[in-house]
Amino acid sequence: MESVIEKTTLKNARVTVQVRSLDDGAVVFSRDPEELLNPASNVKLFTAATAISRLGIEYRFETEFLVDPEFKEGKAKTLYIRGRGDPSITTERLYGMVSELVHAGLKEVGEIVVDDSWFDAERQAPGFDQEYGDKAYLAPTGALSLNWNTVGVYLRPADQPGGKALVEVEPPSDYFVIQGEVATGTRTQRRFTVTSGIDKDRVRQKIEARGVVPVDKGVWSVWKKIDQPALYFGFTVRALLQQRGVKVKNRLRPGVVPYGQKMMHLAQSDTLDIVLKKLNKHSSNFVAEQLIKTIGAEGRGVPGSHAKGIDVVEDFLEREVGIARGSYVMKNGSGLNDANRFSAAQTNKLLVYMMERFQVMPEFISSVGIAGKDGTLKYRFEGSDAVGKLRAKTGTLETVSALSGYVESVGGERFVFSIMVNDFSGRAGTVVPNIDALGAAVAASGSKGGPSAAVAALNPPMVVGPFEELKVRLKTYVGLAQKGEKRNVALLRTAWRSEKDPAVRAIIADALYQSDPREGAHVRVLLDSALATDDVYGRIKKASKEAGFDLPVLPSLVELASAGNVDAASRLFEFVRVDASDEHASAWLSEQLTVVATDAPQELLLALKSTPEADRGPVIDSLVRGLVKAAQPDAPLWGVLRQSQGAADPSMVAFARALETTLSLKIAEAKAPGVPAVVIVPATTGQPSSGNTTTAPGG
Repeated sequence: MESVIEKTTLKNARVTVQVRSLDDGAVVFSRDPEELLNPASNVKLFTAATAISRLGIEYRFETEFLVDPEFKEGKAKTLYIRGRGDPSITTERLYGMVSELVHAGLKEVGEIVVDDSWFDAERQAPGFDQEYGDKAYLAPTGALSLNWNTVGVYLRPADQPGGKALVEVEPPSDYFVIQGEVATGTRTQRRFTVTSGIDKDRVRQKIEARGVVPVDKGVWSVWKKIDQPALYFGFTVRALLQQRGVKVKNRLRPGVVPYGQKMMHLAQSDTLDIVLKKLNKHSSNFVAEQLIKTIGAEGRGVPGSHAKGIDVVEDFLEREVGIARGSYVMKNGSGLNDANRFSAAQTNKLLVYMMERFQVMPEFISSVGIAGKDGTLKYRFEGSDAVGKLRAKTGTLETVSALSGYVESVGGERFVFSIMVNDFSGRAGTVVPNIDALGAAVAASGSKGGPSAAVAALNPPMVVGPFEELKVRLKTYVGLAQKGEKRNVALLRTAWRSEKDPAVRAIIADALYQSDPREGAHVRVLLDSALATDDVYGRIKKASKEAGFDLPVLPSLVELASAGNVDAASRLFEFVRVDASDEHASAWLSEQLTVVATDAPQELLLALKSTPEADRGPVIDSLVRGLVKAAQPDAPLWGVLRQSQGAADPSMVAFARALETTLSLKIAEAKAPGVPAVVIVPATTGQPSSGNTTTAPGG
């Protein structure tokens, strides 16, 4: 394990690791085990442990449907809906609740009042304010919540290219205002954006969709967060009641249930142990923050708040687990952004404690992902002894990756382990294989090959194969990519795992992504395989040209970046820098950067901000070239730059200001060459000042 840390990308990162035997309690390996690092979603382990210990495994969330005491002949003057924080209500479950109301005799409703006073009005936990946008993982809390407080936007192509695609939301209701237009393109055209926000009436949610979806590749879906959970819930109930023939007048408002109302139906969730699987196996930020407020309401009184919930967690950790208050930092229950600090030793202390509590141990352990089987570990540890034997919680943020949990080795010994890595360079994909190697090494203890063989198997040496063979394989896998058939996924995953030529590996990854672009793991495989190096990109470019094929891999990166994938945009920048001296390739990439800047300007800005300052120059020059050629004075990027100058993060404000100035000056210079210009280099931190200003050559 020491060798893995010292000889891989982990070496230059901050790492806290501890492995403890559950059989005899001995620490069998450690590396700075007491150092406090950002644990990302490993925080959910602390949230889950507190919830299951303080609420109990049989705890059920309740949602009440009440009517006025004068209810008779199926007519309710007011239908009250009071929520108590259930994070697991879906459209399907809500339909069942509405059915119960119908079967109870409800025929007419004058108004609907939604009561979410069980929680306070603060929708976002600390740390969520460090970024803005409409991403589903930023969904707000709400005592009345539906579909994880997200909405599914479905884009269905027409039968022929050129036709208008259908845009629908699920669940449908009057809460949504749909705008924009999406066209149907060829099988290889996919470039669309979907945005969501409160409509101008301050009540409904506006969904705007624009772009192109490919023909003959099925329905595409995008999930966006909801801004007003209780109203979303109420509007959906109204739509479902109307579907069942109940007459409902249009009045719908937030409020509080007055005393003395008549209970018509009490809906209960699954038991808490089932809810915890949704929390940990799929790393739901929404469920985590709902649980924090719930334990706050139950333990410190209504309304539940983040502050009350965190207080309950800290009390549990101090009184029961033995982790002193103040020895760590916990500000939210999900681990989102830079808001928490824990050490590997503290995490293992929690894991040991939960293992020793027989009455909750099975439910707690079963809530986390199983290596190679399900959850966020479904496609990790493949081919290693850890498959089926390692259960752990993952954690991923920018420059943060973590893995903590339980593992039984081949020799039968059981361990707890915690690995947290911070401040590494590049994407998470550069360190995840090495984190997995540490876990696989523990699992392989007692096996014939031992830990060393397990590590070697997860990180096989890359071998550059014959160039003529590369061209043959290019033809094979490009053909599979063009078919885009999901049935080829198993074949391609096996081929990718066993392939030793990095160029062929990248081509297979592209085919895998094209065969099932909706699978997040395939996106990750593509990003990790698409390297802008001579042995990968250089050989692929040459082979494609000689074989007469369009260049693979790069179009998929552009597609992903245009759809808002920040990692894809960052990876695209690497190809821009490599191809700076290739006139034809450079011109094409400039056009693609402009497309990304139009379709996903916010994500492009985030990717550029995370790029090392020394590497930004060629990317900015390429972007300027594309913007000048496109001649779009009102390009969306300018609006995002101005909006970012009002962000809460001072470094983003400074960066956006400097980038806007730099782009403006460089575009002016490109349109009028030879005219002196002042260039401001975008900086990641600090405020723009005269010290950041230099005179361009000739000025």
